[in-house]
Amino acid sequence: MKLIDAVEIAFSQEGALARAYPGFSVRQSQLDMAKAVAQTIEQRSVLVAEAGTGTGKTFAYLVPALLSMGRVLLSTASKTLQDQLFERDLPTVRHALARPVTVALLKGRANYLCLHFLQRTEQEARLPTIEDTKYLKSIQWFAKITKTGDKVDCSDVPEHAGVWNYVTSTRENCLGQSCGFYEDCFLVKARRQAQAAEVVVVNHHLFLADLAMREEAQTELLPTADVVIFDEAHQLRDIATHFFGLNVSTHQWSDLLRDIVIEGRISARDAGDWDRFVRPLENCFRDLRAELALLREIIRIPLSQLKEHKKIQEALLQVDVLAQDLSEILTQMAPRSEEWQKILQRFLELITLWRQCLGQESIKQEADMVRWLTLSHGMVQLSCSPMDVANAFQKCREGDPKAWIFTSATLSVQGNMSHFTHGLGLDQAQSYVWPSPFDYSKQALLCIPEDGPSPKQANFNIALCDTLWPLLQASDGGVFYLCTTLRATQQVGDWLQSKNSEFKLSWTVLVQGTRSKGELLDQFRSQAKPILVGSASFWEGVDVKGQSLRLVVIDKIPFAPPDDPLVAARSDWMRNQGMNPFRDMAIPEAAIALKQGSGRLIRDQSDRGVLVIGDNRILSEQYGKLLWRSLPPFARTRRLDEAVHYMKQLVTEFQALGVKH
Repeated sequence: MKLIDAVEIAFSQEGALARAYPGFSVRQSQLDMAKAVAQTIEQRSVLVAEAGTGTGKTFAYLVPALLSMGRVLLSTASKTLQDQLFERDLPTVRHALARPVTVALLKGRANYLCLHFLQRTEQEARLPTIEDTKYLKSIQWFAKITKTGDKVDCSDVPEHAGVWNYVTSTRENCLGQSCGFYEDCFLVKARRQAQAAEVVVVNHHLFLADLAMREEAQTELLPTADVVIFDEAHQLRDIATHFFGLNVSTHQWSDLLRDIVIEGRISARDAGDWDRFVRPLENCFRDLRAELALLREIIRIPLSQLKEHKKIQEALLQVDVLAQDLSEILTQMAPRSEEWQKILQRFLELITLWRQCLGQESIKQEADMVRWLTLSHGMVQLSCSPMDVANAFQKCREGDPKAWIFTSATLSVQGNMSHFTHGLGLDQAQSYVWPSPFDYSKQALLCIPEDGPSPKQANFNIALCDTLWPLLQASDGGVFYLCTTLRATQQVGDWLQSKNSEFKLSWTVLVQGTRSKGELLDQFRSQAKPILVGSASFWEGVDVKGQSLRLVVIDKIPFAPPDDPLVAARSDWMRNQGMNPFRDMAIPEAAIALKQGSGRLIRDQSDRGVLVIGDNRILSEQYGKLLWRSLPPFARTRRLDEAVHYMKQLVTEFQALGVKH
């Protein structure tokens, strides 16, 4: 039987899915997508599929993938979806199809507890805080009971706790087969399971890191596959830009200097004071962070502009000078043990990477690269990235023929896929758009207030809040307020906190940066009247169904800042290629981001709500038409009083139904 026929039977009213789940109903768009995936698998070709929210795209690619009898690699943009696929969706489809395929979950090494570094930390590490010491005890207990070593399963210790840096490994410091814990290593076990499994779930970062390592002929982490499926594929190009370039950070240096001190205390006390040996470099990085912090809290600056900042430039160059003294000491230590040899190797690789990112040493593919420096949350990172990743991504698809499926709810701009396909070298791919089955015109109202402030005015964020105050009051919570900058996020959060206090409201105002993303979302779902204010990370990958979320506000059209080094460099490169960077890059990317943000509101057929876009350029500027037409077909108004009336009716209905709001 052909795969496409087997898929049709599985999705039929009498098929496997309907038998396993009595409430299952066939959606034509879902079936059409599943058949397209099946055809792509049979032909070992390439498919680009946009499937709007509610289409059921996960089942649409899982059913043909599991029925294909081949090895399948599933890649997602986020660990959240990765876990969802592995723990919920895959078992569901596997059970329905009665296909006892073996499945494995594989994450990056930083997600797995390292027994070697746990032991070393227990012996010698001086943890920086009392809280880290408390967390270490929880990790010690976790190490005795866990089968996977996945830190997400260690519920007593937050994923981003600093202590994890002490008890996980990196590619640079891993001892490999010479490690005394190699046979018990959680990462090694996960990789072995992945090599043996018929279906492996990874994320884009791990997939692309593996590609980068294959380019260097080092290793191949991921098993060969017959079918490769990318969900949340709209993020692939940005992630690929990072992995096909070079990056080095003061965080990597801090990890290495910490490991040098710990190893020195364990095995080389006779050599001298190890804190003193690393202190010059530590001071240099501290001074570098301090000088950058004087410019702005978060900064991205092209290296070509550093001539204007002599102290920053001097600090960057001083790293190489100071590294020479430490290099001599490490060279003397290397004959003592394999640990010291590994540390010396890491040190030499890191200083080489530092020089390459600064442009002091040549690298492959030097043409069409951009170098810049980033300061974020106290970490300085040097980056060197390619302008175009299409050729590199095409190379990764060469060799044994496979089926490649790229899918997301947001790949097209007004039905056109060219921005996505051209960026990844997929111009010859078969592409389809399946719209959402939701009745947006009945489920939601889009308002662009006619009397709203101009996005160009200095106090825009506060002025927009003042304009929307009646609607925020009418909603009485259940709000996502999505901002395009962290500065706006803070301003809006402060304004809402002030109003909450002034009017003695019972809102729970949650602001990005005060807790982790997961904690903020958990609190949003558990509170009666929550308002969450966030920027980029909350525009996508967030799923809140029901009336917990009934109002989404988007402050501005999400254009990338033109002074961003990568954006500026890519714009120059596009001009040299005869393209228009605003038309060919800025507008399509803004349209996709706007679709992502607006997609937070309606996640289910029973959802209702109001979407506000506070940027009137979407109607006043010529380019706004494309953005306007790319949005779901909501009912639309320019009158805020209509949106307020709509919201009041909605809240009244919820109250009548006894829905918590």
